[in-house]
Amino acid sequence: MNEKKEGRDVYEAVADPTRRKLLRILADAGELPLYELTAPFQIGRTAVSKHLAILREAGLVTVRKVGRETRYRINAAPLQEIKDWVSFYENFWVEKCRI
Repeated sequence: MNEKKEGRDVYEAVADPTRRKLLRILADAGELPLYELTAPFQIGRTAVSKHLAILREAGLVTVRKVGRETRYRINAAPLQEIKDWVSFYENFWVEKCRI
C-alpha cells in the first residue's frame, strides 16, 4: 500500500478559489510575506493565514522566517499528481470525444 505523508489532500487544497489565487500569486512573485499576500483579497490576514495553512499542510506552500517575518513560497511538486490525473482525461477527450 502506498503510504502518504500525513497532510491535506492536494485536490482538497486547490478546490477553493482563494487558495488557487494564492498559488498563482506565489507562482508569479516567488516569495511573499503575509501582508503582501493579503492585499489582493477582500478578507483579513487571519482568513488568508488559514488558507495558507491548508496549502502548507498539502505541501503546496513552504515558509521561511526572515527576522520576525514569515515568507511564503509555492512548492508546485504536489501539483504533478493533479497534472497526471488530468492528462489521462486530455487523451480521453481527444480520442473519445471528437466532435
